[in-house]
Amino acid sequence: MHPAVYDAPVILERLEVEPGELRARTGWELRPEGLCKGDRCVPLAAGAGARIDAQVLSERLGMELVHDPDHGLWALGPESGERARAAAELPDITLPDRHGTPFSLRSLRGTKVLLVMWASW
Repeated sequence: MHPAVYDAPVILERLEVEPGELRARTGWELRPEGLCKGDRCVPLAAGAGARIDAQVLSERLGMELVHDPDHGLWALGPESGERARAAAELPDITLPDRHGTPFSLRSLRGTKVLLVMWASW
C-alpha cells in the first residue's frame, strides 16, 4: 500500500490549525516528540496542543505560507518533499523574445536558468 500523497495547499481561515485537521490534510501528526510524518519528526515548542500556529508549521516543515488579505485566507504548503527538482534538461526550444527575435534556449546551455511559465486558466 502506498502512503497518501498530500500535494495540495491547505487553505486556512485563521493562522491556527487543529492537530486532527493537520493530520487529515497534510499527513503530519502531533506526537509527544513533535510533528511527525512516518518516521520523520520535527520538534515543536512545549505546550503545542489544541491548535498549532501555521507560521510555525511553515518554518519547521518547509511549507510556504501565503496570505490573501482581500479574502482573509492563508494557503499553507504543499511541501516539496522528494518531488522538487534541482535540475532538469529541456528539449531545444526556440521562442520569440520581447522584440520578436527568435531566441533558442540552447544558447543558455551550461548556465543555470529559472524558467517561469504562466497560464490564464
